[in-house]
Amino acid sequence: MRINPRQLQQNLNKGLAPIYVVSGDEPLLVQECCDSIRTAARNSGFSERELLHAEHNFDWGQLIASAGSMSLFAEKKVIEVRLPGGKPGDKGSKALQEFAALASDDLLLLLVLPKLDRSQLNSKWIKALEQQGVLIQIWPVDAQEMPRWIHQRLRAAGLDAEPEAIQILAERVEGNLLAASQEIEKLKLLSQDNLITAATMSDAVASSARYDVFGLIDRALAGDAESAVKTLHGLRAEGIEAPVVLWALAREIRSLLEIGEKLDQGQPLARLVRIQKRQPLIQAALARLRPRALESLLLRARAVDTAIKGGRDQDPWTGLLELTLNLCGRRSI
Repeated sequence: MRINPRQLQQNLNKGLAPIYVVSGDEPLLVQECCDSIRTAARNSGFSERELLHAEHNFDWGQLIASAGSMSLFAEKKVIEVRLPGGKPGDKGSKALQEFAALASDDLLLLLVLPKLDRSQLNSKWIKALEQQGVLIQIWPVDAQEMPRWIHQRLRAAGLDAEPEAIQILAERVEGNLLAASQEIEKLKLLSQDNLITAATMSDAVASSARYDVFGLIDRALAGDAESAVKTLHGLRAEGIEAPVVLWALAREIRSLLEIGEKLDQGQPLARLVRIQKRQPLIQAALARLRPRALESLLLRARAVDTAIKGGRDQDPWTGLLELTLNLCGRRSI
C-alpha cells in the first residue's frame, strides 16, 4: 500500500502494519512520520526498539538475526533500519525480501531512506515490503505550495496569519520546512491574540537575519572559508538547530553533483542555474570540487545526519564545521 504523509495517522488508527517504509528528502516530514509510527507502536505494546544503520559494508545478516532475537522482557519489537544511500545492494535486497516473508504481529520494521526513483520503486525488495506493509512517499513542498503548507501548520499550532505575513515567512525559509516549523514555534511565544500580522512576522524573521543558512552556503560556494566559519558559529550562537544547517549543506552538495553531471552532458549553466548571481558561485565550487570529492562530502553529510538522529554523544557542529570547510575547499582554518 502506498500513502502520503497526510493519510498516515488515519492508516495507523486502523491498526499497525508489520512493515513501514518512509521515503523522502524532507527531514521534517520524514521525522514526523517516523515519530507517528513509533508512538503508535509503543501504544500497541512494542516495548523494544533496535536501531540499525545500513551504511557502507553493513552486514545485512544483522537484520535477520535481530528479527529472530527478542528481549526476555519484551513481547513485541520494532526494528528501525536507516538506509541513507537508498540502495541496499544484492545482499540487502535479499535480506529485506526474507524479512518481508517473516512479517508478524509481534515484529515491526521501520525502514527510513531517501526519495526512491522509478527503478527502486519497481525493485523486488520494495514490492515485497509494500505487499506486506505501507510505503509512505514524501514529496517536496514546492514554492507555490509553501504558503498553503505554512498556513496549515499555523492553524495546527492554534494561530492564524495575514496573507502577507504568510508570504514573508515563505520567502524567508525558501522551502526549508524545518526552518519554517521552528519559526512557527517562535511565533507561538510572540503572538498575543493568536493572529500573526505582517509586522509581527517581519520582526520575528528579522531577529534571526544576522546570520542565515543561505548566506553560509553562498560563502562556502565562493570558497571564503573565514566568512563561512564565522557565519556557522553565528548560526549556532543564535540557536539555529544543526539539522537545518545540515539540510542546506547536503542539498547544495547534491545540487552541485547534479549540475556538474549535466554540464558534462553539454547543458548550459544558465539553464541549470536560473539565478544569475549564483552562477559564478556554482562555477567556482565545481572548479575546485570534482565529483568524487562531492560524493565524499555527501557521505560525510549522511554521517552527521546519522549522528544527529541517533542521539550520539559527538557534537554535530564539529561535523558541520568540517563539512563547511571541505565545501570551501579547505581542510582546516
